[in-house]
Amino acid sequence: MGTKQLAERALEQGGGIVRLAPNWVPRSFCIPGRRIKLHPDDYYALGGERGGIDERWFSSTTPADNGPLTALDEGLSFIVVQDGSSVEKVTLRDAVSELKGALIGDRLWDEYGRWPMYSKFFDNQSALPHHIHHRDEHAAAVGQLGKPEAYFFPPQANNHGGDFPYTFFGFQPHITKEQVRRCLVDFTKGDNRITTISQAYRLEPGTGWDVPPGVLHAPGSLCTYEPQRASDVFAMYQSVIDNRQVVPHELLWKDTPEDKMGDVGYLMSVIDWELNVDMRFAEKHFMAPRPVKPRKEMETEGYIENWICYKSDAFSAKELTVLPGRTVTIKDAAAYGFIMMQGHGTMNEWKIETPALIRYGQLTSDEFFVSETAAVDGVKITNLSDTDPLVMLKHLGPDNPDLDLEA
Repeated sequence: MGTKQLAERALEQGGGIVRLAPNWVPRSFCIPGRRIKLHPDDYYALGGERGGIDERWFSSTTPADNGPLTALDEGLSFIVVQDGSSVEKVTLRDAVSELKGALIGDRLWDEYGRWPMYSKFFDNQSALPHHIHHRDEHAAAVGQLGKPEAYFFPPQANNHGGDFPYTFFGFQPHITKEQVRRCLVDFTKGDNRITTISQAYRLEPGTGWDVPPGVLHAPGSLCTYEPQRASDVFAMYQSVIDNRQVVPHELLWKDTPEDKMGDVGYLMSVIDWELNVDMRFAEKHFMAPRPVKPRKEMETEGYIENWICYKSDAFSAKELTVLPGRTVTIKDAAAYGFIMMQGHGTMNEWKIETPALIRYGQLTSDEFFVSETAAVDGVKITNLSDTDPLVMLKHLGPDNPDLDLEA
């Protein structure tokens, strides 16, 4: 069966909703926090040289950029088409290419010609290095897109806070460009101590942060749900983490054009200086959950839904809770992917459930992609538990019609 026929079959079989296989991604410079339900024996399933699996990507049409050992389909989500014991797969990227607006909606297909975002869990025992995602102008120099992103810290995935549940953003307001430049020059001399001129914020489960491109950030050790533009562009500006983990020098120059290699001035130009020294950074970029409509009205109908990522026009995200024993019909104006966080039930004809433990390569029923037609028509969700809430996180594309960025 060809790719288009397989994608059409999946969409028809699922009534406009397709099931996705778990999509695990390792990072050689990270230590897994072991909160993303992967079996303890499988965190190094790809071999020690690839590093531990500390990420799971959702609704991804973006390949991971993990160096020369990266598998061809690493980072890409696969749609599962199952008929009895027969299982076939097609990448979400290929399905979007073939089905176009029938899957993601004509608005997004006509403007982007692809699914333009993805989300992930990143789950690390320690903090990540102070790093940066390039703005469009710098990303374009290496054939990529700039990368805004956002964080949300799901309570269900944070039974412990890891070693350092604080995130550094930008620099202290009085810091000078020369001080930052000196840290970059000193990258190969040991610990360049760039976080000593930054400022950290304690992370709180159930809340999040907006992170525009051009902002240096060293994410803390909470397990993080991270919607973002469909890009894997970045550079690491910190040389040693927690006095024990060395960041490879080549990552300082990742996604730098060949003619700018060795030019510290170019690394400085990637930094959006005004954003990084903004005294009101927390006020502008912290995100507490925001109800989609009055809470009592939702509870009467059997659910609670909050915007959790809502400050970027490149993507958005919601947390949906269906109360125990209730059935609701939820409508959205655009296509979305989702990952189950708690509970079990049904969504239209699909069984949806939250697994306790997943083997590498095992299929699950916790991740799906909802076409725009199905989202607009409304999906019927039943929580089959009398006691446990059913909770999912929903990741949506750019310029969502339901989201008021000015609210």
